[in-house]
Amino acid sequence: MALTIYGIPNCDTVKKARRWLDDASVAYRFHDFRKDGLDPALLQGWIDAIGWEKLLNRNGTTFRKLPDDQKQGLDAASAKALMLDQPAMIRRPVAESAAGVSVGFSADDWQTRFAA
Repeated sequence: MALTIYGIPNCDTVKKARRWLDDASVAYRFHDFRKDGLDPALLQGWIDAIGWEKLLNRNGTTFRKLPDDQKQGLDAASAKALMLDQPAMIRRPVAESAAGVSVGFSADDWQTRFAA
């Protein structure tokens, strides 16, 4: 499975991750949540692999703008519905490869996983 990076192109962390991949000459495909959409089955696979708590970006502007009643009492189903409705709530970037799924960017971790 080839490396696919999921995110939003104007996200600073996604920019750093893509720059790192380009500098390390690591081949990847970029999937823009806003332009290319988000398949519910794909999101469910990520939730199964790493958990909705790790995927949902509670610190982002999109989540913080939600009414308080939508932020309270979240579970896997309600978090998934929020992320499908507004993919900007997903912590970025999501990296999917033969090695599995990860979220976020760490140059040291990515050096081990993708540039070896």
